[in-house]
Amino acid sequence: MRAVLAWKETISDQCVYDLAFKPDGSQLIIAAGLRVLVHDTADGTLIQPLKGHKDIVYCVAYAKDGKRFASGSADKSIIIWTSKLEGILKYTHNDSIQCIAYNPVTHQLASCSSGDFGLWSPEQKSVNKHKVSSKITCCGWTNDGQYLALGMMNGVVSIRNKNGEEKVKIERPGGSLSPVWSIAWNPSKDEHNDILAVADWNQKLSFYQLSGKQIGKDRTLTYDPCCVSYFSKGEYIVMGGSDRQASLYTKDGVRLGTIGEQNAWVWTCRVKPDSNFVVLGCQDGTLACYQLIFSTVHGLYKDRYAYRDSMTDVIVQHLITEQKVRIKCRELVKKIAIYRNRLAIQLPEKILIYELYSDDSADMHYCVKEKLCKKFECNLLVVCSRHIILCQEKRLQCMSFSSVREKEWVMESLIRYIKVIGGSPGREGLLVGLKNGAILKIFIDNQFPIMLLKLCTSVRCLDMSASRNKLAVVDEHSTLQVYDITSKELLFQEPNANSVAWNTQCEEMLCFSGNGYLNIKAGNFPVHQQKMQGFVVGYNGSKIFCLHVYYMSAVEVPQSAPMYQYLEKKMFKEAYQIACLGVTDSDWRDLATEALEGLDFDTAKKAFIRIRDLRYLELINSIEDRKKRGESNNELFLADVCAYQGKFHEAAKLYKRTGHEPRALSMYTDLRMFEYAKDFVGTTDPKSSRILMTKQADWAKSTKEPRAAAEMYLSAGEHLKAIDIIGEHGWADMLIDIARRLDKAEREPLEKCALYLTRLKHHGFASETYSKMGDLQALVQLHVDTQHWEEAFSLAEKHPQFKNDVFVPYARWLAENDRFEEAQKAFHRAGQQQEAVKVLEQLTHNAVVENRFNDAGYYYWMLSMQCLDIARESEDQMEEMLMKFQRFQHLAELYHVYRSIQRYTDEPFSSHMPETLFNICRFLLNNLTKDVPPGISKVNTLYALAKQSRKLGAYKLARYSYEKLQELHVPSCFQEAVELGSLTIRTKPFHDSEDLMEGMMCYRCSTNNPLLNHQGSVCINCRQPFIYSASSYEVLPLVQFYLEGGISDEEAVALIDLEVPRTGQRDARWHDVDDGELQALRTDGVLQETEDDPFTAKMSFEQGGSTFVPVQVSRSALRSMSRRDVLIKRWPRPLKWEYFRSLLPDVSLTMCPTCFKMFHSEDYELLVLQHNCCPYCRRPIDEQN
Repeated sequence: MRAVLAWKETISDQCVYDLAFKPDGSQLIIAAGLRVLVHDTADGTLIQPLKGHKDIVYCVAYAKDGKRFASGSADKSIIIWTSKLEGILKYTHNDSIQCIAYNPVTHQLASCSSGDFGLWSPEQKSVNKHKVSSKITCCGWTNDGQYLALGMMNGVVSIRNKNGEEKVKIERPGGSLSPVWSIAWNPSKDEHNDILAVADWNQKLSFYQLSGKQIGKDRTLTYDPCCVSYFSKGEYIVMGGSDRQASLYTKDGVRLGTIGEQNAWVWTCRVKPDSNFVVLGCQDGTLACYQLIFSTVHGLYKDRYAYRDSMTDVIVQHLITEQKVRIKCRELVKKIAIYRNRLAIQLPEKILIYELYSDDSADMHYCVKEKLCKKFECNLLVVCSRHIILCQEKRLQCMSFSSVREKEWVMESLIRYIKVIGGSPGREGLLVGLKNGAILKIFIDNQFPIMLLKLCTSVRCLDMSASRNKLAVVDEHSTLQVYDITSKELLFQEPNANSVAWNTQCEEMLCFSGNGYLNIKAGNFPVHQQKMQGFVVGYNGSKIFCLHVYYMSAVEVPQSAPMYQYLEKKMFKEAYQIACLGVTDSDWRDLATEALEGLDFDTAKKAFIRIRDLRYLELINSIEDRKKRGESNNELFLADVCAYQGKFHEAAKLYKRTGHEPRALSMYTDLRMFEYAKDFVGTTDPKSSRILMTKQADWAKSTKEPRAAAEMYLSAGEHLKAIDIIGEHGWADMLIDIARRLDKAEREPLEKCALYLTRLKHHGFASETYSKMGDLQALVQLHVDTQHWEEAFSLAEKHPQFKNDVFVPYARWLAENDRFEEAQKAFHRAGQQQEAVKVLEQLTHNAVVENRFNDAGYYYWMLSMQCLDIARESEDQMEEMLMKFQRFQHLAELYHVYRSIQRYTDEPFSSHMPETLFNICRFLLNNLTKDVPPGISKVNTLYALAKQSRKLGAYKLARYSYEKLQELHVPSCFQEAVELGSLTIRTKPFHDSEDLMEGMMCYRCSTNNPLLNHQGSVCINCRQPFIYSASSYEVLPLVQFYLEGGISDEEAVALIDLEVPRTGQRDARWHDVDDGELQALRTDGVLQETEDDPFTAKMSFEQGGSTFVPVQVSRSALRSMSRRDVLIKRWPRPLKWEYFRSLLPDVSLTMCPTCFKMFHSEDYELLVLQHNCCPYCRRPIDEQN
C-alpha cells in the first residue's frame, strides 16, 4: 500500500475540527474557525466560505440524499444548509454543539451538545431534546437508521432508538479516564451484524455488536485517537490523532501502514465515497488529500495462484478446479511466493513457510512448516523446496528454512525479474533478468551464475521452454524475442508484448499478451490472435492463465489454429502434439484423415482412437498386418483409404494402376454400384461379366433392396423366395399379381400368397386365391379368422359339413363381444346345446344378481325353450329336460311379473294402473312356493299389494298384507310406512270391495274365489286353473279342455275347422283372425242366445271333490265348436298341444304364437306398438314364426 499526496491546502491560524463529503464526492464541507468552508475535492480549491455562526464551528454532516448539510458551533446553534449552499434553518441548544449526524434512511438529524442531544426532522416544527449525564463527544447512526450511538466523556457509549430512548449502554473499562472520542458503524452490507468501532483516549480501539457484546479484544494504540472513519464498503478503517499522522487499519483493527505524516494533531479524517482518497484535517489548519494505491501481491506456480486479500489474508486458488482456500495471517501480508507444495508469506516481522498436507494434485489444505521470525527487507521473494530467495535491488540471498543464509549473489545491475524454473529439491534453478539486459541462470547450490544472454535493453519478463532449449524475453520496448539457448541465435521476434509464457506441455508453443490481444505462436508459423484483457502469466496445455487487475482467470483456448498450421505442412506428429493440448472432435477427425492420407498410420491410429472411430481403426490394423506380412505398395494402401473415405472412383483407378482390378470390381458390387462396375469391366471381358452377374444375384438375396431382389427372384422362377420378400414388406399389389399369374396346380406358392394377403388384411384377394385353389376348408377358416361372417354363413349353407367350423367360432366371438343372446342362438344353431344352455344360465344368473328381472324372465323363457329342444333331440334326457322346461317356464313368469313390483317399490313413478299392480301382486303371491326364487322380495310384493288394496277398497286384503309384513324382516326404508299403514288400515271396514271379488269368478263353475288363494291360481271349488292375461293379469274367460283318447291334434283341429252350421246370426257377427302367425278372437256385435252347447255339458263336475276333473271333449263336441272360440297352444314335440275355449266371445283375445301367452287384444296391440315385439318373449312383430 502506498499513499500519494493528491493536493494540500492550509487554512491559516485555524484548526480543522471536522470534515464531511457530499455523497457524490464532488464537494468537501470543512469546519474551521467561525466559518463553514466548501472545497472542491478534485484539487482542494475553495468554492465558498459560509458565514452564519458566531463562534468556532466544531462539526459538520451531510445528509445521505445530498440535498442538505448541517453545521454545529460553540455558539450553541445548528444551521441547516441546502446543497446550493444556502442556510434555511437554525435552532439552538443550551450548550456548545459537539457533534452532529444525519440518519442515513430517514434523514433525521441528531445534534449533540455538552448536556443534551436533539432529534430534528424536516417535517417536525420542534426539536426533541434529551438530557445526558456527561458531555457527548461523538455520535453515529446504524446503517438501517434504527439506532443512534453516543460516545461520552465518562467512557460510556449509549445506544438509543429513534425516539431517544436508551436501549444499550456500553461502559469502557477506564470509565472517565477513558473518554470515548470517536465512534463509527461499519457500513458493509456483507456483515451479518451491525459493528461499532470505538476509539477512546485510553489509547484503545474496540469493536462491539449492536447488543453491546464486544467483538474480540481491545487493540492497543500508541496515541490518543481523535477520529475513526470507515471506507465506503467497510473493508478498511482510517484513524488519526496525537501521533500527527493518519494510519490505515483493517476492519478488524490490524494496522497496515501510514497514510500521511503531519506537523500537528490529526483532528479529523474522512474517506471520499466509493474511492481510495482520504482527506485529513489538522490542528494547524492543514488540509491534505491522499490517494491510496493498493499493489497486487501474488504468486503463481502452474495451476495454483496465491494472492493477497483484505491486506491480511492470503487466498490460494486452483485455476483448474476453481477451488479456493483462505489463510488468515492477521498481519499485513507483504510478499507471497508459491512453488510446488510450498507457500511462503512474508509478514512485517516474519516469514511463514506452508506446505500441502498431501501430494494430491487437487489438495488445497496447507499447514505451517516453518517460521522465520526475523524482519527481512526485499523487493522480490521466491520459495523453493528447501530455501527462500530474497531479492533486494542487486543482491540475491539464499536462506534455508532455519534462517541460515547459505549463499549470496551480487549482480552488476538491478534485478528486474526472477523465476524458479524447477530442478531437484535443494538444487533448483533460477532465471534472473537484469536492468542492463543480462539474463542469468543460477542454481541455488552453485556460487557462480551462468550468463545465458546479454540484451541491449532492460528485461521485463522471461520464460524458458519445457525442454530448457529456448528462451523468451520481453524487453522494455515491449518486444518479444525468442532465442535458442545453445546457439544464442535469435529465432524470431514479435512486437507489442507485455508478458510471455511457454506451454508447459508442448515445446514449440508459446503465448504472449499485449495491446488487448492474446497471441499464440506455434513453431515458425504466423501468430494466431484473439482479444483478451490483462497479462499472460502461465500456459498449461490448452489453458492460459491471465491476470487482469486483481483477478486471475484460466482461459480455455482451443489449439485448432496451430494444429492446422502443422497439418498444412504435413507435419503430422507435431500437429498431434498440439491436438493433445485440446481441440474439438472435428479437429481430431481432420488430423486423423490427413495423417491417413499422408500414410502416417501411427498418428492416424492415435487420432482415430481419440474419436473412437472403430471403422477406420480396423482399416489401419489391417494395413499394419499386411505390412508385417511384407506388403509395401503404398498406392494399394492409399486405394483402400480412398475406398473407406467414399472416393470410389479414385480408389478404382489406384486399384487398376496396381493391378488389382478384382478389388475394384468387388468394391463396386459390394456397394451395389452395378452401372459403375459394368463401365469398369466393359464388354470385352466375359469372365468378369459372369462374376458381376453372380455378385448381382447374391446381392439380390439381401433385403437391403427387397423390391429389386423380389423382381429378380421372379424372373429366375424362384417364386417362394420372391413371395417371402414381398410378403414381409407388405407389397400387396405384387402378391395379387403373382397369385393371379400362378397356375392353380402350384399350391405351395398360392398358399403362401393367400397367407400373406390374410396377414395384410386383404381378405377379398386371399379369398379369391383359396377359391382358385379349391381349398374350401382354408376359405372357411379365412372367413372365420377375419370375422367375415356373412361369407362364412353362405359357405356353411352350401356345404353343411362346415356348419360347426362356422357357428361355434361365431358364437364365441359374440360372447366375447358381450352379445350373449346372439351367442346362445349361434351355439344352438351349431348344435352345441350344452354351450347354449351354459351361456343362458350365466345370463340369467347375471340378470337376477343385477336386479334386471325383465331380462331374467326373458332368459328363463329362452332357457326353457332350449331344454325343450334338448328333450326333443335326446331320448335319454327327455324326462329331466321336460321337468326343467316346466320349472324355467314357471320362473320366467314369476320374474316377468316381479319386474313391475320392483319398479313400483324402487322407482318414484309407476306406469301401471293400480288394478294391474293389484292383480300382479296377487298372481305372484298365489304362485310363490316356500322356496322364493333369488331376487324376488316377498316384502316388496306384500308392501305393494297392501298399498294397492287400500287404494282399490280391498281393506281386508290390505290388513292381511300388513299383518304378513309384520312377520317378515322389513327394510328400514319401508319400516315407518308399514307401521303407519298397519295402524291406519284398522280404521277401515274389515271387508273387500264386491267389484274386486267378482273379478275372481271361475268361468267353469261360476264360483267367486277369494282375492288370495293359498292353493295357487286355481278355483277353490272346481280346481280349474285360471288363465291370466300376460299384461294386466286379469282372469281371462278361458277354460282349458283336453281331447278324449284316440283323437290326435291334427284330427281335433280338422273337426274344429269343420264348424257345423248353427241357427241364428252368430256367423255373421264373429270373424276369426288367424294369419298363421297370430291367433285372435274378435266380435262385430252382440252374440244372440242359441241352443245348448255340447261343451257346456262337458264342464260339469262333482261338487265338493278334492281332485281336479279336467274338461274332456269328444269328436261331436269338437265338431260343435267354432274355430273362432278356440285358442290352441301348438307346443313342439314332445309336448302336447293345449286347447282353450272362450266362454265370453265378446271379449277379444290374442295369443303370441311363440311364447303362447294370452292378452286382451287391445293391450297386446298397444304393447307391440310400444316395443315392436312381444312384451314377454321379445319376438319381433315382423319375424317369421
